[in-house]
Amino acid sequence: MYAAITIIAAVFTGSAAVTYLIGHEYPKKQADIKRIPRTWVPVLGLLLAAGTIGLLAGFAVPLLGVLAAAGVVLYFIGALIAHLRVGSRNLIGPVVFFATVVAALIVNVAHLD
Repeated sequence: MYAAITIIAAVFTGSAAVTYLIGHEYPKKQADIKRIPRTWVPVLGLLLAAGTIGLLAGFAVPLLGVLAAAGVVLYFIGALIAHLRVGSRNLIGPVVFFATVVAALIVNVAHLD
């Protein structure tokens, strides 16, 4: 269960990171909707990439997995706040990502024991 959930979270965050880092239009449009400067898009992509790498590194160093999972949980709390701040009700995507990384945090913490 631990490995499956962690891998799923890494795939989700990794695919989002790639989308942000390759300059795809979707993250740019989302930044515009949320009134976030487009210059933040690559930074957000790097944060997602770091979280992905940390989740995967957690298989070798469990504490890194916990820290990375906590980081991406905070990232998606910020994403949810950004949606709500502008009155967006299109929350399915952020909620799915958030639930996935919360599950990853839970299993990574449990795996520390």
